[in-house]
Amino acid sequence: MKLKFEFKAVASPKDSKTTVIAITSIVTEQGERYAIPDELIYADFHEELKNTDAFKKVRNSLGKRQDELKIWITLSKELQKIYLDEEGNIQFGGKYLKQIFQEDTKEHSDWTKILEKLVEKSGKKEEEKNLKHIVDKFILEKFNYKTSNVTQWLETFEKECERFKIERDETKIELLRLFLDGVCQDWYTSTVMKREHENDWQGWKQVLTETFSSKGWSNRAYAHYFRYKEGSLVQYAIKKERLLLEINKGMDTDTIIDRIAFGLPDFIREKIDRDEIKDTKDLINELQGLQGIADKMKIFKKEGKPEYKGRYEERKPCKTCEDTGKGVRYHPQEKCWFKLEKKEKPKTIGSNSVIEVDLSTEEKKTNNHTIDQT
Repeated sequence: MKLKFEFKAVASPKDSKTTVIAITSIVTEQGERYAIPDELIYADFHEELKNTDAFKKVRNSLGKRQDELKIWITLSKELQKIYLDEEGNIQFGGKYLKQIFQEDTKEHSDWTKILEKLVEKSGKKEEEKNLKHIVDKFILEKFNYKTSNVTQWLETFEKECERFKIERDETKIELLRLFLDGVCQDWYTSTVMKREHENDWQGWKQVLTETFSSKGWSNRAYAHYFRYKEGSLVQYAIKKERLLLEINKGMDTDTIIDRIAFGLPDFIREKIDRDEIKDTKDLINELQGLQGIADKMKIFKKEGKPEYKGRYEERKPCKTCEDTGKGVRYHPQEKCWFKLEKKEKPKTIGSNSVIEVDLSTEEKKTNNHTIDQT
């Protein structure tokens, strides 16, 4: 005797990310169709059936979720005891199976859909909870419009997905949302609303790259010219290294070390033995020991800074400007324009000479000379 079993690939009730096989109904040689109870449809309840060669082929044939397959299986004595009673009635799990009539088909289908939606909804909540837990373990900074290298960021994202065995496109797309920040969240929402790449991860990657790839030099220039100003030397070195790797992940260690060192003040850099630095961690260890010198230099500069307020209070108005009625002006008296005007040399205009005489000098000459008019 043989029966037709209807198989379907569905989400596991234990883990929504896992796909399992369910036996939804059984059909007799007379065409009578019987429904498996919803709580017993999963293949784990059908151990004897799972051991058959037919089931192994079914498992290999159902590639995607929601795929269905109906096949005839000749019943062994063990299978007959499980699915038939002594009178030939269809049974399973200690219960007689309910026959599905024509008018019941739609009702059964609707109920199956409702059950699937409930399982899917429950699974989504569990999946979201799991994703948030995974996000905390990802070694990856959030993506925003300031991220200098989109392609490199996506490569790191995919490597982290591989590390946590995240393979489904839908899961990667949902996980991407949790790693977007600022205006990138708005971009994600807009892309979802357009429904352009619903479950196509490669499509999402392409759109993200095209939208946020930097076409100019600003990010590269910022990374190369970023220098230490104040604060922690170690924090500067770590940030500088990250900026350099964001624009060029393949940059060799020696170049990174040199770039970090060139951004340090001379009095710090000259205290580091370059031959002893083989890796960035060696440089960071050296910088930890030099932090005290950097702090002292900062205090020295602060104490030696002139007090501008006092300097401005000591300024006095130019006496020449006051005497010549030019108003109150603040500049060195020896550089006053109006004082210099008195010392200008004779000027020639056309063919006539115009001699500017210093009145005080002329007066001196008049006083020192006597003119005889007789």
